[in-house]
Amino acid sequence: MAAPPAARRRHPVAGLRTRPRGGHPRHGTDPDVVLDMGWGRLVFGNTFAEPGGVLEALRDEASGQRDIACYVPDPQVLVGTSPHELFVDPSYTYRLDLHSYRQRRDAVRDVEVRTVQAREELAQVNRIYALARMVEADVDVMWANQRTRTFTHLVALDRRAGGSARVVGTVTGVDHVLAFGDPEGGASLWCLAVDPDAAPPGTGEALVRRLAERYAARGRAHLDLSVLHSNTGAIALYRKLGFTPTTAVCVKRKNPINQALYSPRPSGLDEVNPYARIIADEALRRGLRVEVTDAPSGELRISSGARSVLTRESLSELTSAVAMSRCDDKRVTSRLLARAGLAVPRAAEATGDGEEALRAARELLAATGDVVVKPARGEQGRGITVGVTDDDALVAAVRAALAHCPDVLVEERVEGEDLRVVVIDHEVVAAAVRRPAQVVGTGRDTVAELVARHSRRRAQATGGESTIPLDATTEAIVADAGHAMTDVLPRGQVLRVRRTANLHTGGTIEDVTDRLHPVVAEAARRASRVLGIPVTGLDLLVPDVEGERYVVIEANERPGLANHEPQPTAERFVDLLFPETRR
Repeated sequence: MAAPPAARRRHPVAGLRTRPRGGHPRHGTDPDVVLDMGWGRLVFGNTFAEPGGVLEALRDEASGQRDIACYVPDPQVLVGTSPHELFVDPSYTYRLDLHSYRQRRDAVRDVEVRTVQAREELAQVNRIYALARMVEADVDVMWANQRTRTFTHLVALDRRAGGSARVVGTVTGVDHVLAFGDPEGGASLWCLAVDPDAAPPGTGEALVRRLAERYAARGRAHLDLSVLHSNTGAIALYRKLGFTPTTAVCVKRKNPINQALYSPRPSGLDEVNPYARIIADEALRRGLRVEVTDAPSGELRISSGARSVLTRESLSELTSAVAMSRCDDKRVTSRLLARAGLAVPRAAEATGDGEEALRAARELLAATGDVVVKPARGEQGRGITVGVTDDDALVAAVRAALAHCPDVLVEERVEGEDLRVVVIDHEVVAAAVRRPAQVVGTGRDTVAELVARHSRRRAQATGGESTIPLDATTEAIVADAGHAMTDVLPRGQVLRVRRTANLHTGGTIEDVTDRLHPVVAEAARRASRVLGIPVTGLDLLVPDVEGERYVVIEANERPGLANHEPQPTAERFVDLLFPETRR
């Protein structure tokens, strides 16, 4: 039957047959039969009494493998019970009547077909699987299977060069009589593959014929296989050998390996940024339709049936305009959270021209000695100045912020770790400490060269989303540390080159979800409810990541979900949009 596409997996046990659940098998067969093939499992649906048993068996599929349910009675019922988990494989099933099969008298020249004789040959089988873009198999499982009569692993050897022949093709057979007591006396063919560059003409035909002859000699009645509907070359070969179509179909799980079979890649997907791509990939994995409506902004239309939702990265139509405006204006965010009893920094506004506009900001600076100046609206760290300690710096910082927004917010500077907490559907999904960009001296390179090199690495790692600006802010921070951009930084010396930990200006991130204090987690949940927003990235400052003290700095209505591995941010986001696909 059809070979699985590329992926790699390991499976620790080479079990030939399992009976994971009770029930009554169909007449004449063993119950609930599942065979481990090394690249995945065959679930023989005709041995299960109920569709639910087949579904549960497929749900046991291990990560990185592809299980196949074959001979499923009423497959439409099985798929209909869980359409977001299962799909009908778009393949044809063919059958060869072994009673009427006629052996070819003239063998294919230069090709020897025989059973696998050594474990080392299975590594060559995996090489051919990889060349054919198929799932590579666990050699231990295949070798254990080969030592039973239930399985037949054949290889084709190229004899043209003489001497030690190279494996150039492979096919696997399963004897249904030995596997589950098949009353129809059948067998099946799996994973036919040949080396596209080295196999002599006719290698595939030689493998199929030899397998058919093996099972005909055992008295088996037929040989079945499944072939992808678009594989016209293989279909032509099977028809030539006498295979005819049958009505049997295969059922598989919607997983990343199978994605191309149940959800074609939408046009423009490769052009979207990583923050939209992680959402699109998760939606496609669940069988949802994805349309790229505007690649530069990361805008997608995700659909299930007649219902669709527009998203721009993690911002969706489920976020109201009011909730978005509450997050967009940092002054409103701070007021609402403070009224709800959540900890926020002391703040003042500096809006308008003249000395009067700076009066409240100067009073706050005098009271605290250190403030942060930021545009009241804005994102990605633009226009923010951290560490303002005198009046001249305050005036300059306000001017820098005014270049991005006519309204300016001045806050007391609170010491602590920069913590981002992602809340989806009012539940904490991820938490991470963000740290400002820094470089490490080599003893040879200038600070400017180190910054440029590190910036290139960050851009490469984030698809261009994270870079360190070589601007006046970077120069000022370097100067505050006692260096010039032209200085050669001593080997091993660490130099912070940005004050803010924003990822777009080169910051890095460390997952701390499992270390988050319950008090801080509850504060994040409350903040999302106060703002009335279903998805938000809350920025907090905490003296200790594992402690209960915190200050909420701001709320982002469009947090980047791609920055929080291994936490399931994209999964929870799609759960929010389409709860019926939740697993």
